[in-house]
Amino acid sequence: MRAGLQVEKLTVRFGAFTAVQDLSFAVAPGESFGLVGESGSGKSTVLRAICGLAPVAGGRIVAGGRVQMVFQDPYGSLHPRQTVDRMLAEPLAIHRIADAERRISAILDAVGLGSGFRFRYPHQLSGGQRQRVAIARALILEPELLLLDEPTSALDASVQAEVLNLLETLRRERGLSYLMVSHDLAVVTHLCERVMVMQRGREVETLAAPALARGEVREAYTRELMKASAGFVRSGT
Repeated sequence: MRAGLQVEKLTVRFGAFTAVQDLSFAVAPGESFGLVGESGSGKSTVLRAICGLAPVAGGRIVAGGRVQMVFQDPYGSLHPRQTVDRMLAEPLAIHRIADAERRISAILDAVGLGSGFRFRYPHQLSGGQRQRVAIARALILEPELLLLDEPTSALDASVQAEVLNLLETLRRERGLSYLMVSHDLAVVTHLCERVMVMQRGREVETLAAPALARGEVREAYTRELMKASAGFVRSGT
């Protein structure tokens, strides 16, 4: 089943501080949608609200199917004392899903690792390999929607490209929907079809990724964000 996401007038508060205010957007089935903005814009808080990790003070979130998340730090998101096999088997056991042997083997192949990595520990893996394990762990329950919180920001440039290409292949092959958060406009325009620019918990503008890549933006804040995104602004922009 392919599924999307509907967020309507989402408000998130931490005490007296409003992190997200009346935010609305939709992710179509099979679409990759990006949230960008400077630190503190509320973009990661949106992901946490969707998966129940941030307090929703108002609004409505409707996801059409199972939702899983890939976190920013591949070093901190994996248990250092668990093998890859155990990390992948655990969610299957929690949800009482049978055929763990086949599922683990298949998902490791899907993320480009293979069975040779099955009984390794995180300290025996590179950063890119750890993030592939994190992606495998998110996908082993066969979600329809994947939340991606800066999934390549802790990796070097060459490994970033490999992981982004992997994510694009997986989305196409599995009919997944993505909601991706990043401060890097080049990364977002590579993977996403539409992008929402956020500032102080609110929408600034939403536009097609190719328009953003060409600098065809309406708002001054978006232009400033483009200038601040290293390597994104072309000569003459």
